[in-house]
Amino acid sequence: MNILVTGANGQLGMEMRNVSAGSADRYIFTDVAELDITNADAVDRVIASEKVDVIVNCAAYTNVDKAEEDEQAADLINHRAVAILASAAAKHDATLIHISTDYVFDGRSCIPYKEDDTTSPTGAYGRTKLAGERAVIESGCRYLIFRTAWLYSTYGKNFVKTMMKLTAEKDSLNVVFDQVGTPTCAADLAALIYKVITDRMLDRQGIYHFSNEGVCSWYDFAVEIRDLCGNTCEIRPCHSDEFPSKVKRPHYSVLDKTKVRNVFKVTISYWEDSLVKCLNQLKYEK
Repeated sequence: MNILVTGANGQLGMEMRNVSAGSADRYIFTDVAELDITNADAVDRVIASEKVDVIVNCAAYTNVDKAEEDEQAADLINHRAVAILASAAAKHDATLIHISTDYVFDGRSCIPYKEDDTTSPTGAYGRTKLAGERAVIESGCRYLIFRTAWLYSTYGKNFVKTMMKLTAEKDSLNVVFDQVGTPTCAADLAALIYKVITDRMLDRQGIYHFSNEGVCSWYDFAVEIRDLCGNTCEIRPCHSDEFPSKVKRPHYSVLDKTKVRNVFKVTISYWEDSLVKCLNQLKYEK
């Protein structure tokens, strides 16, 4: 099969490069320099000429704060470009694997969110990502949507790398304790997507939730990173309102993974175990 990966220079895209390195399938990696996914003609040409069977859309506008200032820019990538990919997938009989987010929920729950729970985004990022999901479903293409949360990896900028640096440099830090969710190692999500493609499970259409297992606050996450790095920075728990923001972030965004485990027969790693692996890799690369 021919698999087109968009957003291939981002965290998940880079992990897709790694996991698919030995694949018998043909992976075509593109980022904005190779393919502008907001250009319908360009997308159509590439999918037709490369005879694409599967599109893995790793591209996204992920700056949550900036999205509040420029929702149009976020909508272009998170919604309109997704609609273009979905339309092309439908036209060329390809399957679209699309990545979405916990931000489609308002965070008022106290039990893990299931795929069919009511969506109610509280900000521009969540609104544009939900609009992207709906565009995929309404296109009539074959699709799998994976909602994820708190993504990190050895690539790019993310919370893990920021905390590694800050806890090594600073004597103390304040980190919010009233936002609860589950960190997700991008390598684990990439492994799931690769398995779905390799094992030819693309007919199992629908929305799925995927993060690592377990629950923590950003404070807990930061403390674990500090301890595993052997740093001595004091980390103090604080409330979200101590960091004024235009964005109302979900206070609770734990995702229920029952469906993805049952449908794809996968074992999902506990978040601390995946964090250890990522940190060991980052330390090795230094």
